[in-house]
Formats: sequence, structure tokens, C-alpha cells
Amino acid sequence: MLSPALMFWIQFILVLTAILLGIRKGGVALGLIGGLGVAVLVLFFRVAPGTPPIDVMLIILAVVTASATLQVAGGLDYLVQLTERLLRAHPKYVTILAPLSTFFLTVCVGTGHAVYALLPVISDVALKTRIRPERPMAISSVASQMGITASPVAAAVTTFLAMAAKNGHPVGLFDIVRITLPAGIIGVLAAAAWSFNRGKELDEDPEFLERMKDPEFAKGLDANVTTLDKEIPVKAKLSVALFFAGVLTIVLIALKPGLLPLVNGKVVPMTTVVQIIMLAFGAFILFATNVKAPDIARSSVFIAGMIAVVSIFGIAWMSETFIKANEGYLVAHIKAMVQMAPWTFAIAMFAVSAFVKSQAATLTIMLPFGYALGLPTPLLLGLIPASYAYFFFAFYPSDLAAINMDRTGTTRIGKYLLNHSFMIPGLIGVSVSTCVAYGLSKILG
Repeated sequence: MLSPALMFWIQFILVLTAILLGIRKGGVALGLIGGLGVAVLVLFFRVAPGTPPIDVMLIILAVVTASATLQVAGGLDYLVQLTERLLRAHPKYVTILAPLSTFFLTVCVGTGHAVYALLPVISDVALKTRIRPERPMAISSVASQMGITASPVAAAVTTFLAMAAKNGHPVGLFDIVRITLPAGIIGVLAAAAWSFNRGKELDEDPEFLERMKDPEFAKGLDANVTTLDKEIPVKAKLSVALFFAGVLTIVLIALKPGLLPLVNGKVVPMTTVVQIIMLAFGAFILFATNVKAPDIARSSVFIAGMIAVVSIFGIAWMSETFIKANEGYLVAHIKAMVQMAPWTFAIAMFAVSAFVKSQAATLTIMLPFGYALGLPTPLLLGLIPASYAYFFFAFYPSDLAAINMDRTGTTRIGKYLLNHSFMIPGLIGVSVSTCVAYGLSKILG
């Protein structure tokens, strides 16, 4: 019979291999291979299957469906146009205003996918002002993902909400956002401040000046990129108003739980409230704007959200099964170290995120570890910003989009892969926001 230690490491290698294979294949492969991992753990190693994160998946389904309805109604286009007006009104401050805009856009709609429409505008504003586009472009891509842990309707925040409740340590939505929102803003500002003078000015950059000798390259820089000439229909503005009304309703209920009915003597949980409200307001948008239901299912936001659901389903189920099977070994050998130096758990979460490329998936994998190790909810809450690290290898779609949409070529991946434009802004933003969130969790927790 194998010893507990050997059994742990064999199963750990299996889980790690499944995650790496899923990442390599991409898309829904992470979920499918995670499901295969569950099958091997249960049928071969004879362990009890864990419980898949049903609440997390249902919340993501509800929020993504409402967000996709907003997108089809033209609401995202309207928000992008409003942001462009702000940037073009104050072009000299694009390095500060652009990342704050992408951060708050994500906070408002719960997804970082809205940033793609803004990136060419940010590049154009910087270029017209002769500001090195790398400065606002890199931090804007990073900031758009940092906003996820500060959004009351983002999958990562609702994942924490559901996981805390599942482990017997319920926490309110407002309790999460009051820590992650200010921490995220401070982290973005710190990274933007560093970016303000990064690199050489365009007229002093030898690589850019060499490229300017190519007539085709120089001509391409004169192209005008804008969303201001696009007519926004009334239904798009109405969809934004309805979507924000839904978000505000969730926030209001989180602040005033007495508004909820009692079921068997207990208040309806916030995980259920988020699902109800987002589906309801998605329906309001559907009726008010007369969008076609098939278009919602074909939208980029909906497709990305469904991929996230499948990925979380498989990978979280596998992680839960592995943790429950080895909980005794984990607690006996790791608990003392993590409790003595809690920051080590943040590093572990950061490392997982660099490969998993989803904050919701990272939290779904790591929070059960944290609770198994006896870490308190306020501490885990303070480490939430460390769940974003997929800028590390610069292969995330928003980073690649920023590279492709910078017509000057200043936003790039370096010769040595890791010396890319997003590395230092990402490290500054995440480390500062994690430190601030950790401090706030100590004060407010």
C-alpha cells in the first residue's frame, strides 16, 4: 500500500499535468481534461469525488448572459464612445486616464473583454499627442484585468462569495468590494505613475525612427481611429441604464439584506440574489431593446463566458476532489508554514494564475486549499488581487491585442520573452493592490 506522502505527490503530478495539458490545448480543453482528471482520481485512485462549484457556474452564466445582452444591444459601444470623449478631451493625461477608464469599464460590466474596442482609440490618442503609445497601452491592458476583482458582478468576486459561503465563512458582497475596489484603484495609479515616463520619446526612439523611413509604415500612422463617428441608437443607451440598474440593485441588496425575504428562517443568500437580478435585468434589456436572442448566444462575451464555465467546471471539480482526498496531508505539512508567512499563499495563487489565465478559475482552485489550511476569510480576501498574473507571459488576448493595435510597435514582447511591455506595470499593479487589500482586510476585517 502506498504511503500518504507518495499518494499525495502522485496525485499532485496528475492534477498539475492535467492543468498544463488543458492550458496548452486552450478553450474548453481545460474543463474537459479536468473532468478526465476527476475520472482518474475516482476510478483509479478510489477517492470520493468532490462537489463541482455549481453556485459559481450559475453566477457566471447569469452575469455573462446579461453582459452579452448588453453587448448585442450596443451598450458596450456606447460606453466605449463615452470613454473616448474623455480621453480626447484630455490627451496629455492619457497614460493616467486610459488605465483608469479600462479599469472602471471592467468594474461596471464585470468583464475585461470590453477593452478591445478601447485599445485602438488609446493608441491613436497617444500617437496624435506624440506620447509613446507603450505607456498607456500596456498599463491599460493590465488595468482592464485588475478591474475584475473589484467588480460586484465579475466572476472572480462572485466566486469568492460562493466559496466563502460553501466553506461556512459567508462574507457580504460589499465586504469584498470595499477592499478590492480601493486596492485596485491604488494599484492602477501606482503602475500608471511608473509608466508616465517609461521608454524614450517617439522622436528619440531609434527603432521607431528607423521604421519611419518606410513610407508605408509612416502612412499607416496617419490613419484616424475613432468611435465618435458611430451613431449610437437610443436602445444602446437604454441597455446601459438597465444594466447599471441591475448592478445597483445588487449593491443595494448587499447593503440592505433586510430587503430580502426569509426562507425557512434564513435570508436568501447573495449568490442566489446575483443570479436572479442579473437574469431579470438581462430580460429587461431583451424586451426594451428588442435584441434577437440568437445574437446573444453568438456574441463574443457569451462565447468567452461559456468557455469559462466549462473550464471552471472541470478544473475546479478536479481540484476539489484532490484537496478533499489529501486534506490531512496538506494540513499536517503546509499549514504551519502558510500561517506563519501568509504572503506565501499569495505567491502560490499568483503562480497558478500565470498559467490558468482566469481569476475566477484561480480562486476556484486555490480557495479550497486556503480553507483546508485553516486560513481565515479576511486574510484570503486581502490576497484576492494576487489571483491576476496572466500578464506574466503576455499571451492573454488583451495583451496581444494591445501589441497588435499599437501602430508604432512600441508595445511589444521582448527578445527574451519575459522582457515585454506588460511585465513591470503588471508586477507593480498587482503587488501594490495586494499589499493595500491585505492592509485593508486587517483594518476592516
